[in-house]
Amino acid sequence: MAKSKLRVLTGTPLQHGFAFPAEWEPHSGTWFSWPRPEGISFPDRYHTVPANLAAIIREIAARESVHINVQNGNYEHLVREQLIAGGVQKAVLAKRVHFHHIKTNEPWCRDHGPAFVVRKVRGGRQQMAIVDWGFNAWGSKYPPWEDDDNVPTRIYEAMVGGDRSIEGKVAGIFYPKHEKVSVVMEGGSVEFNGAGTVMTSESCLLHENRNPKLSRAQIEDYLKGYYGQQHVLWLGDGIAGDDTNGHIDDLARFASKSMIVTTVEDDPRDENYAILNDNLRRLQLAKDQNGKPFEIVTLPMPGVIERDGLRLPATYANFYFVNGALLVPTYGQRKNDLRALNLLRRMLPKREVVPIDCRDLIWGLGSIHCLTQQQPRL
Repeated sequence: MAKSKLRVLTGTPLQHGFAFPAEWEPHSGTWFSWPRPEGISFPDRYHTVPANLAAIIREIAARESVHINVQNGNYEHLVREQLIAGGVQKAVLAKRVHFHHIKTNEPWCRDHGPAFVVRKVRGGRQQMAIVDWGFNAWGSKYPPWEDDDNVPTRIYEAMVGGDRSIEGKVAGIFYPKHEKVSVVMEGGSVEFNGAGTVMTSESCLLHENRNPKLSRAQIEDYLKGYYGQQHVLWLGDGIAGDDTNGHIDDLARFASKSMIVTTVEDDPRDENYAILNDNLRRLQLAKDQNGKPFEIVTLPMPGVIERDGLRLPATYANFYFVNGALLVPTYGQRKNDLRALNLLRRMLPKREVVPIDCRDLIWGLGSIHCLTQQQPRL
């Protein structure tokens, strides 16, 4: 694609009136990056993953478009076969699932994918732009990551280059990673209520392996400016087994503009007990963008999930909103799985709550939300 088609927007999305919408707002589609057998995310167990991904994509494709980044045409052919083998109907695959030859290193599209921000324009319509943050594989833990870091720009190029499978026009692209101090950010580290508050964790965004040259106040300025927010809400540490240094989407999530659902551990002997109690206390004292307290709902943890002696970061908070539904990871812990599902159903009575067994996916240290990135409907 010709470089001249790249429209780099100066200033910040906030200055241009853009903001990152709440996840429950209508989507035009969901983006994935398909894992590679030779990747590092699923050592010795890649063969178990395609069926798990197909189960997620079946549910999403019934409700909105699905976009999948693959390495090339050969990968596209293989992934099509894997999806059909996983129960995705050929007619759905042809109509709702779109492939893009965009190289990636690993499959965690929530973290390396584009941040779609929107603003109102004349006539009540919405306009969309992309934010391309820096990505360094969760603190330079898993090289190489150059392909992942380029994904937002590659998607932007596809959109302005005439890819008709992607709904909606894009006004331009913002580059906080091209600031004087390149700014690293992952989508799983931030959570939005759609009214001006972004929630994050100190253990991740204040870690020296992300933005060591930035102060807390400077990081807040970037969160507000490039996500179009007014207020930043900080939690503390992440859960055991989380190699991201504490992504917020394992800890606490917005269920509405005024409601937060946060994970708690019932067993005082569990290493997550004190961590999650501290986060709960912070939330009970927290205020929104207007200075009002939130309604706090507690969500159980599944208990200790291990494989090969490794504690895995299993949590029900890694759910994902799609059009009309909520996809919730489960872990074969019947009692706690049902507790979490029933609680979320009571919280969201107008939305179908769909359980998806993620015991294979969690071996990669992530789950449904980590794999997905929503594109808002304009």
